[in-house]
Amino acid sequence: MRTIKLILLFVFVSAYSFAEVSVNEREALIALYNSTQGDQWNNTWNLDEPIENWYGVTVVNNKVVDLNLHFNNLKGSIPQQIGDLLYLRSINLGFNYIDGNIPSTLGNLSRLTSLELFMNKLEGEIPDEIGNLTYLRTLKLYSNSLSGQIPASIGKLVNLKELMLGSNFLTGNIPTQIASLNNLEILSLIDNKLVGNIPVEIGQLNQLKELVLSSNQLTGTVPYQLTNLSQLNTFMVSDNNFDREYVSIIQGNGNIKESIDFNYGTVITDND
Repeated sequence: MRTIKLILLFVFVSAYSFAEVSVNEREALIALYNSTQGDQWNNTWNLDEPIENWYGVTVVNNKVVDLNLHFNNLKGSIPQQIGDLLYLRSINLGFNYIDGNIPSTLGNLSRLTSLELFMNKLEGEIPDEIGNLTYLRTLKLYSNSLSGQIPASIGKLVNLKELMLGSNFLTGNIPTQIASLNNLEILSLIDNKLVGNIPVEIGQLNQLKELVLSSNQLTGTVPYQLTNLSQLNTFMVSDNNFDREYVSIIQGNGNIKESIDFNYGTVITDND
């Protein structure tokens, strides 16, 4: 009987000791390594070691939950297989040299709370599938070469706090669906090619602290509804084509301490 118990204990300990990340997750990481010249990274991976020893990879209960390779000299594209890392909660590939498109398979990562791909060379459109990431709190895609319109599906990201899409080549109107992002605190669309009016619906974003729309091709009247944003302390809309009623927004919101004039870049301060 004792022998049987010892055998069972050995089997249990062995199974626990050799438990590892799934084949699909391992292959997804290796695909990323191969497609971004992993052997040239600042901090590279030894593929013969357990995945939990790989730089920037966090494993919990044999699941890859965090991928942080920012400022690590990644060059190349993000492979479609990244969508197989189904347990990821955060991705940070910022400050690299990644080109190509944002893979639509990122929409498979339903547990994701943070997606940071800023300061790269990404091209093409923001995929509609981004709207599947309903737990997302941070989305930073700024300083790339993204084009096309901001997808309406972004309005599904109801937990989003930070939406930063600046310094790209985004066109079209600001989607009114952004008004669904009731938890949004930072909205930065600076330095794009956006046209049309600022949606009046943005005045419903009661948690908004920063609204940065400078250096676009926006026109019309800045909606007075923005004075309803009691948390707003940064309001930047310089280098657009708004009329002078913009000034009344600053005067109507006592929380805005400093802002940039819409045409000339001069500072308008609130004296209250």
